Amino acid sequence: MTSSSKSGQRGITMMGVLFICVLLAGAGVLTAQVVPTVMEFQTIQKAVNKAKDGNTVPEVRAIFDKTASVEDIKSIKGKDLEVTKENDKVVVRFSYEREIHLTGPAFLTLKYSGQSN
Repeated sequence: MTSSSKSGQRGITMMGVLFICVLLAGAGVLTAQVVPTVMEFQTIQKAVNKAKDGNTVPEVRAIFDKTASVEDIKSIKGKDLEVTKENDKVVVRFSYEREIHLTGPAFLTLKYSGQSN
């Protein structure tokens, strides 16, 4: 009786490596498109916090629009803000959507909303 040990090769195939590379590239492209929208959201949040210092609705919107023009905010305008008063404090709320075209008819929709502190 002959004793032969089967020592098979272990590892990942070339197709496996290509598949992983395609997945990583897709994730990288998606991340590269989402990160600017998150950064813009943070900029909008800062602009809203500045705008809450206004006393009237037109003043709040004007402050936001000035900040938006300096900070290059394109997703939302002062007229899109919801300005209310709660306990003698001005509260500014906002919400908007951003769509990222993926491929063909596929889009990634990001919904952002927030309010002043």
